[in-house]
Amino acid sequence: MKTSGFIGRLSQLNRFSLPAIVFRIRIRLNVIRILKEIVLDPGQLTIAGCQFAVSASIEQNAKQIVIFLHKAKKGGARIVHFSECALSGYAGKDFDSIDNLDWSLLIEKTKLILDLAETLQLWVLLGSTHRLTAPNKPHNSLYLISPQGRIVDRYDKRFCTQSDLDYYTPGNRFVIFTINNVRCALLICFDLRFPEIYRALKAENVQCIFQSFYNARQTKPSIHTYIMRQTMQCRAATNYFWISMTNSSGRYSPYASCFITPDGRIANQLKQNRPGLMINAIDTREQFYDASERFRPLAMKGILTNASAEIKDPRSENTTAL
Repeated sequence: MKTSGFIGRLSQLNRFSLPAIVFRIRIRLNVIRILKEIVLDPGQLTIAGCQFAVSASIEQNAKQIVIFLHKAKKGGARIVHFSECALSGYAGKDFDSIDNLDWSLLIEKTKLILDLAETLQLWVLLGSTHRLTAPNKPHNSLYLISPQGRIVDRYDKRFCTQSDLDYYTPGNRFVIFTINNVRCALLICFDLRFPEIYRALKAENVQCIFQSFYNARQTKPSIHTYIMRQTMQCRAATNYFWISMTNSSGRYSPYASCFITPDGRIANQLKQNRPGLMINAIDTREQFYDASERFRPLAMKGILTNASAEIKDPRSENTTAL
C-alpha cells in the first residue's frame, strides 16, 4: 500500500511537470484546431503548390523544400504539395541507378521535414523514393505527413512508365484522406493516362486530387506541353475534381505547375522553368459548370446512354437508310 501510495503521489506530481503541462496544452490546441476545421471551415482548404528544379542532390532538394515550407506557412497554407520524387530525385533522369541513392541521407532529410511539418503545423505531400526489401525495387511515392510530424500514409505510383519499371515497383492501392472536410486523394504522373483511376476515385466521393509530376530536364520542347495539363483539365471537368498539379521546374520543363477547378479551367499557374510557390483555395460551397453532372452516375454504372427507354422504331434500327 505504501508503494502504491508513493507511486500515486509521484504520478500526481508528474502531472504538474513542464513536459506534462506542454503535452496537455498541445493536446488541447489540436482539439481546438480539429473543431475549428469541422465547425468554422466546412469544405475549405488552402493549398501551397511548389515547384523547383529537383536534382540528384538530396541535400539541395531538402534545402528547397525547407524554404518552401516556411513560405507556405507565411502564405497561410494548410497543406503543401511537392512534385514527384522532390526529395530523392527521379531515377533514370537525375541519376542512372538506384544503387546511387544515399538511403541514410534520404532518411535523415525526411526526418528533418517531418520535424518541420510539426513545428509549422502543416500537412505535407512529399514526393520521394521508398525503399523495399532487397531484391525488390523501391516505390515511387508520395508521403502524407501530418501536422504532428508523422507519416500517416504513403501513396505508391500505381502505373509506372516502361522506363520507370527499370527502377521502381508499382503500387496497388489508393490513398484517400480528409482535411477540413475536403475529401482528397493522391496520384503520381503517369497515372493520368488511365481514366479508370479517376472514375474509381469519383465513386469514392473524392473532391480533390493532388497529383505530382516529373516532366523536366528534357533537351527540348516535347509533346508533354500539349497533352499533360490538358489531360488533367479533362480529368477535372469530367469528374468534377479540384486538382493540384505540381511538376519539377528543371530546365527544360515542358509545362509549369498549375491548379485546376472542377470545370476544367486552369485557375492559377507558376512560371515555366522557374522555382515558385502558389497559394490556392478550395471552397466546396462554390458551384462550377458541370455539364455531365446529371448523367455521370449512369455512365459510372455502365449505362452508356441517357435514353429514358428502349427505342422501338424501325427507322432507328435501320442504320443504312436515309
